[in-house]
Amino acid sequence: MSYSVGQVAGFAGVTVRTLHHYDGIGLLAPSERSHAGHRRYSDADLDRLQQILFYRALGFPLEEVAVLLDDPAADPRAHLRRQHELLTARIEKLREMAAAVEHAMEARTMGIDLTPEEKFEVFGDFDPDRYEDEARERWGGTDAYRQSRRRTASYTKEDWKRVTAEFDGLHRRMAGLMDAGTPADSEAAMDLAEEHRRFITGAYYDCGHEMHAGLGEMYVSDPRFTATYERIRAGLAGYLRDAIVANAARHAS
Repeated sequence: MSYSVGQVAGFAGVTVRTLHHYDGIGLLAPSERSHAGHRRYSDADLDRLQQILFYRALGFPLEEVAVLLDDPAADPRAHLRRQHELLTARIEKLREMAAAVEHAMEARTMGIDLTPEEKFEVFGDFDPDRYEDEARERWGGTDAYRQSRRRTASYTKEDWKRVTAEFDGLHRRMAGLMDAGTPADSEAAMDLAEEHRRFITGAYYDCGHEMHAGLGEMYVSDPRFTATYERIRAGLAGYLRDAIVANAARHAS
C-alpha cells in the first residue's frame, strides 16, 4: 500500500510543501515513485513521519531530528519511550497551568487578589510567550540567517552529526562546570562561553559578543531552547546565559 503526497499531507495535517522540504533535505524521502515520477509513501514512511512530527512538536530542530532518527544504534521503541516521557512531562506542565488558570478565575470571581508569587509560580523559569515556529520567519531578513544558510547548505549528514556532537559536548562541559559549583561569571565558565561563541561563528554565522548575549537571553526566554538545555541539566539554560553575558561584558571592557 502506498500513498500520494497529497494523501499523506491530509493524514498528517501538514502541507505538501513541508513534505517536499523534508524530501529535499533527506529527512523523509518517499520509498517509491509512480511511473510519472510522483512521490509515493509507504507505511514505513508514515511511521517515520510520525516520529518526525512528534519530535517537532517537542521543539527539536530538523537537523537534530535527522541525527536522532538516523542513529543506527537507536531502537524505534526507544524513540517512542523518549517521546512519551517528554510528552508526559509537557502534559503535566499544561495541567499545572490549567489548574492555575482555574485558580485565577475562581479568585477573580470571588474578588480575591492573588499575590505576585501566586500569579506566576506555575511558570517557574518558563516564559509562556511563544515565538514564531520557523527560523525563516524570525530571522529570514538578517545577514546571520543568510550566512548560516549558505554555510550549512553543503553540510552532509556526517557534517551535521559532527556539528551536533561537538555542540552537545560544549553544553555538557558547561553542565559539568555547573555541577562542580563553578560560578557562571568565573574565568572557566566565561572561557567556555567564548568557545561556544566561536563554535557558532565557525559552524553557522559570524556571532559577535553582543549577538551572543542576545542568544543567551533567548535560551531562557524561548521555552523550546530552554527545554533543549534542561534535558541536559536542570538550570543549564540560565547558567549558560549568565556565562555568555559575563563573557560579553568581559570583552566589552
